[in-house]
Amino acid sequence: MSGSGRGLPDERGYVEWFTERIAERARREVREDMPLIECGLDSVALLGLYGDAETAFGPLPDHPVEVWPYSTIRGLARRLAVRDGRADRRAGIRTAFVFSGQGCQHPRMTAGLYRHCTAYRQHLGEADEALAPHLGRSVVELLAEERPEVHETALAQPALFAVEYALATTLLEEGVRPVAVAGHGVGEFAAATVAGALPLAAAAGLVAARGTLMQRMPAGGGMMATCADPYEAAEAATAEPGVSIGALNAARATVLTGDLAGLERARRRLADIGIASTFLQVRHAFHSPLMEPVAPLFEELARRAPAGEAALPYYSTVHGRRYDAPLDAAYWARQITSPVRFTDAVRALLTEQSPTHVVEIAPKAVLTPFLRRMGGPRGPACLAVCRSPRTNAVDLAGVLSALDAGPLSDDPDAPE
Repeated sequence: MSGSGRGLPDERGYVEWFTERIAERARREVREDMPLIECGLDSVALLGLYGDAETAFGPLPDHPVEVWPYSTIRGLARRLAVRDGRADRRAGIRTAFVFSGQGCQHPRMTAGLYRHCTAYRQHLGEADEALAPHLGRSVVELLAEERPEVHETALAQPALFAVEYALATTLLEEGVRPVAVAGHGVGEFAAATVAGALPLAAAAGLVAARGTLMQRMPAGGGMMATCADPYEAAEAATAEPGVSIGALNAARATVLTGDLAGLERARRRLADIGIASTFLQVRHAFHSPLMEPVAPLFEELARRAPAGEAALPYYSTVHGRRYDAPLDAAYWARQITSPVRFTDAVRALLTEQSPTHVVEIAPKAVLTPFLRRMGGPRGPACLAVCRSPRTNAVDLAGVLSALDAGPLSDDPDAPE
């Protein structure tokens, strides 16, 4: 088994080690391309394998549930090799963009960047211009003051789209070239735009229509973040026909969605077994069957937009994997009611693209802790382009420096 001076194996070494140990515990022949869930290990055997791996190679992810979802032995080996820093770094920095969803908006978001960064101000203006015919108002003006209506769905979604488009386009202008993108909820629209699957004008129209249609839904719905794993969350929601899983953000970060009364009862059930929950700052049950009346209306509108394919790897949080088909009206309609499979999509991105850096594109850091948990201590550096509401041009320069981009870039092809 080859390796470095630290005694850790390379990818091939990990494949050989896991294949041998799993075959021993499962008492059957296994292949490196066999789905791990088909290898025949029960929970006790899995815990034993996990312990053996930590003894041999040092700390692994926080819990076996973080390891097991990798689809094959080869995929797990590749992931661990990346965590050890054994991925091929000769191509230099490999950056992935991850776009956050509704719930991270706040009044005056990115005000510091807007005031001090010319490029960001210009790109936010482009998005504002694209959205204005659909909203009948300016997103820039909305964000200029402490206006609570930024939390209203019909404005929150377009405002987030504008901010995330402007943040990502600013990074692109400074020379950052993402190797892949993923988006959480409404963040998928900015991801699709940056990936070339949607023109800015079409994406702006879709996001504005989506927010308006959702806000017209009756009140009484909401979303609740929990520290439960998917099984615990599903069990808490079993007795509530109006509650379902809305997002899978990490091993013990599951979001429930549905009617508020049902969510409150589910919260109490989880609290009884020591699991904390908190209601999110949204006013509807997104990514739930309660949104079904919106889906056909939105699909009809989305048919008027071009259905393009992404020009770079696009990791769908609807399907939880890389998605190479056109992002058409049916996809966007399905996205409205489907749970956000963020964990699956990000794990696939990390395994298949081996990024050195993952950048959260959002007005404040929300997903970055989840990204770090999934990447682990030897995984990619996880950065938030806006760490807090007070982020300014100096903070942006720090992100660009970490990505070897901007005016101090070492890139010989960078514009002078």
